[in-house]
Order: sequence, then C-alpha cells, then structure tokens
Amino acid sequence: MSAGMLLLLAAVAAQGDTASFVINNFRFASGEVLPELRLHYRTLGRPRRDAAGLARNAVLILHGTGGSGGQFLSPLFAGELYGAGQALDTATHYLILPDNIGHGRSSKPSDGLRARFPRYAYEDMVTAQYRLVTEGLHVTHLLLVMGTSMGCMHSWLWAERYPDAIDGVVPLACIPTQIAGRNRTWRRMIIDDIRTDPDWKGGDYASQPRGLRAALELLFIAGSAPLVLQQVAPTRDSADAYITRWLETRFAETDANDLLYQVDASRDYDPRPALDRIAVPVLAINSADDFINPPELGLMERLIPKVKRARYVLIPTSERTRGHGTHTVAAVWKEYFGPFVAALERTR
Repeated sequence: MSAGMLLLLAAVAAQGDTASFVINNFRFASGEVLPELRLHYRTLGRPRRDAAGLARNAVLILHGTGGSGGQFLSPLFAGELYGAGQALDTATHYLILPDNIGHGRSSKPSDGLRARFPRYAYEDMVTAQYRLVTEGLHVTHLLLVMGTSMGCMHSWLWAERYPDAIDGVVPLACIPTQIAGRNRTWRRMIIDDIRTDPDWKGGDYASQPRGLRAALELLFIAGSAPLVLQQVAPTRDSADAYITRWLETRFAETDANDLLYQVDASRDYDPRPALDRIAVPVLAINSADDFINPPELGLMERLIPKVKRARYVLIPTSERTRGHGTHTVAAVWKEYFGPFVAALERTR
C-alpha cells in the first residue's frame, strides 16, 4: 500500500465517530424481546441538512455475513470511494457503517446469552438498521442504501419497506429471491455441522466445537474464486499452507453460536413477490465468478425486469475479480457506481 493511501485511510478514519445505539426492549419478529439491543456503528463525514432540517447526503453501507462496518475502511473499498472527488467523498457525504445484529461489536449470542439469544432474521436486522438511522442518528432520509452479500439482500428489503426514506439502492452480490438450491444447501450444512456436533452442547460449550472447523471450510469454498487462489497458492505446498493459515486464523476469531445465527438469519429472505412495487432507482451488481450467486442460473435476468427503475450489471471474470468478494473491490465496479450516485444527487 502506498504512503498516500495510508494517509488517506488514516484521515478518513480520524474524521469519523464510533459509538453504540441502544434500543430498549427490542421485539423480534419471533416475539422474543431483548431488554437492550446494542448496535455499534461508525460514521464518516457530517450530515448536510436542508432548510427543513433533513439530511441530504447520508449513505448507509451494510456489510455481509460475518463482517462488520469496519470492513469498509479497507483500501479496496475506501481507497476507491471516499477520497476527494470520489463517489462517496467523505468531505461531501455522511457515511453510516453499522455492525448488524449478531455481528462485530453489536449484541450477539457470544456476549453471554449463547443459544438463548433471540433467533433474529433479516427482517429484524433491517428494522434495527432503520431505528439506528432515524432514532439514533436522527436521519429521516438517505441518499443511498448499499450493501454487500447479506447487506446486498438487506438493501433490497430497504427498497421495499422504506421507499419514502431513500433515493436509491445499490445491491452488490446477491439475488432478490429466496435462498434456494446450492445457496441454501451449503448454508444448511454449516448450520448442521455446528448443531450436530456433540461438543456444541446445545450452545453451552466450554470451548469451540469441532463442527465449527467444518463450517468454516464450507464458508471458505463458498466465498473463494479459482483465479485468485491459483495466483496466491500456485503449488501444492503453498495451497496447503494457505488454507492452514486461513482456517487457524478464522477458527481463533469465530464463535460457533455467532456463525450459526448469522447463517440462519437468511431463512426469511424473499423480496421477489414485491419487486414490482419498488419505485426507487436500483443498480444491482454481481460478478460472473461468484459461487454463491452463479449467473448461469439466469435468475437476475428474469427478476430485474420486474423492477421498474433497475439496471443490472454482471462483471465478467478477470484478473481483478475476487469471486463473491468482488463486492468489496470497488475498482472493478465504480465506473457504474459513480454515475449512479451522481444521477441520484442531480434529481434531489
């Protein structure tokens, strides 16, 4: 990383605020209630309000399964979008980067409740995001909601549930229909790897169950891309060393209950029936080498025409793409993203 990039990222991080918003007696869709739901978040830039006091430059950026808002400070993302004159220049935009329920420094099973933590779903996560933005940050309107992977799916739900609160959405790396086929089966296997391990003990384990390792192996395959792996591990020995390091690192920093809940939360996702009611502009971006959302299914081509003001971009496989992880490599798709954001700003 260049010295200039380091200075840019340091400056971006320094200008932000990090805090937690607490929602008392949060009621989940299941009917369960958590006395205190903590949502950790980071903001970059400052809201610019009009004469009526409405913020006009706020952007909500939503992370994927197992991630956190902090991932959007990486050079691959922030270095391409947050600088002077870039699409999400933090001198002119107010960026909101939350840790979702069950993730990062927000409330999650490993805080102490373990398997007694409410069984949250995407509906709950989006509700909590909305309350953070409106009640916690006093932002009643967003220029843009964008998200990667799980956050991609959340952005579709925002377009359906809160159309009057947003100007547009950019879903990165997902499909707007319920999770089925191979996408559902590998998720189900991750859940079963953990739950069927006797060491899991109903969630009250003293040390991480062995099933967590098998679950992480599936997660690795789902998020991998063959071109990238061939480059970073071009020999048998380097490949063995690479996956050994990856598994050891992820196993040490992952909690089995947290991962189980994170993967299980997608069970209620299905925006397809209401796609024709989405009124805001949509820029949906997937990559051709995405194992989780393979283009050969043809689902996006059948679904996007149902959305009145949507554009779908499929990024071809290349040396720059990263499989499912292309969603965070902004250099690959910012040529589409920048004009979309500029168009939203012109029509305000």
